[in-house]
Amino acid sequence: MSTATVTPSVTPEVVTGAPVSTQPVTLTPSAIAKVKEIMASQNPVPAGLRIGVVGGGCSGFQYSMSFENQSGMMDKVYKFEDLKVFVDATSAMYLQNCTVDYVETLEAAGFKFENAAVKSTCGCGSSFSV
Repeated sequence: MSTATVTPSVTPEVVTGAPVSTQPVTLTPSAIAKVKEIMASQNPVPAGLRIGVVGGGCSGFQYSMSFENQSGMMDKVYKFEDLKVFVDATSAMYLQNCTVDYVETLEAAGFKFENAAVKSTCGCGSSFSV
């Protein structure tokens, strides 16, 4: 007779409807709509959007956005409407009070990060320091 050991899987914390002060990042309605539009064109459709901060660029840090099929063990999962956003603990420190917007102008279109913690940015605007 054999005995099976069941190891519980680690499920990331899902934060829904939390006050803005506890969320490291906020997405505007236009950013949510654009992410959903892009996700719908992917095959297979990703589970959610990862927003993070990585080292690099002229000023020390850069924002990163990518689609993910599942959250990582150390991620917190935030819901914006029915969009899941994955943020790792290290990135959350740098994203406090950060707002992500999607902006379209005659010159360019893209996601714009407004972060109150940023002390300076580089000339091209794609990296920052805190």
